[in-house]
Amino acid sequence: MSLREVGAAVSVLLGFAPSDALSAASSSKLNEVLMPNPFNRPRAVFMLEVTGEIPFVAEQANAMFNGAFKTKIVLGSDKAGIQLPGEEVSVISLDEELADFTDKEISDFASWLGGSYVVDPLEALNGELALPLASGATMSLHMSKKANREFIASLLALFHNSRRAVEMHEDLSQSTQPPAELVKGCFDGLKALGEQYGPECAAQKGLELLLVTLSKMFDSLQAAYKGQIAGVIFLNTSPASESETMLNVILSSRPSARWLEETKTPSIGTIIEVALVRMTLAWITGIVLIIATLLGIYYLLNMPITRDTLLYSNVKLD
Repeated sequence: MSLREVGAAVSVLLGFAPSDALSAASSSKLNEVLMPNPFNRPRAVFMLEVTGEIPFVAEQANAMFNGAFKTKIVLGSDKAGIQLPGEEVSVISLDEELADFTDKEISDFASWLGGSYVVDPLEALNGELALPLASGATMSLHMSKKANREFIASLLALFHNSRRAVEMHEDLSQSTQPPAELVKGCFDGLKALGEQYGPECAAQKGLELLLVTLSKMFDSLQAAYKGQIAGVIFLNTSPASESETMLNVILSSRPSARWLEETKTPSIGTIIEVALVRMTLAWITGIVLIIATLLGIYYLLNMPITRDTLLYSNVKLD
């Protein structure tokens, strides 16, 4: 699929019509991916782009992709975007960085994933983190190393931003007409592991840990959205110089009301003719109303004063 087709699929999932420039072949691809019922759309999409040197083997080790639709994205020369009406959709970002985090937050995150965190009593943020993977192995990360700390900081930011998205969804759902919701972000925490250890070592385990985190995170989103949310995950292996956001969100505002205006300035003669016609119509309408009023008064004063047979008769309906 092309990026334009993926953007059209996201628009349809949010409940909006795709671009008119979509070809018939692209529309047939969307019919293979999307449900045929146009009135059954989730109106909420979790879209995350994962960048870095991504091993292919780690993708198969997670159960989240077993029932998912997987396809290769064909990158074109032009950048694609998702056209959305700004008044009817709420875009929630997952890219807000976590400035400061504590050992307690790391410990809570490890417990959420079913792992453990051993705190160093002498120095903060210097403990050892052990997290389970989907393959059954355990990934150990010592927070004293810079690459490990950057990777965990990215995971913690993604975790906290997803919790914030759930809170915002609860607030938006209270409105009478809740908007569509696009939870969008980009994760580049694998870059630090790849540069430090190489793509075939800790980076592979890092991707497995990310997929475990995304799987558990998406389960929480499914529970908060009551199943009405779809997930779109990009595994972007482009070089660092080209690793920009694959799909840009373009929010279009509703066109403002336009007033009719004259394209040609009327001449003095035209203005006099229009005024004469309007004055003639006004006088004719006034004279007709006066004549009708006088005739009504004349017939009202000269009508015979007799009993109305219909009003004063004892009519019985069988």
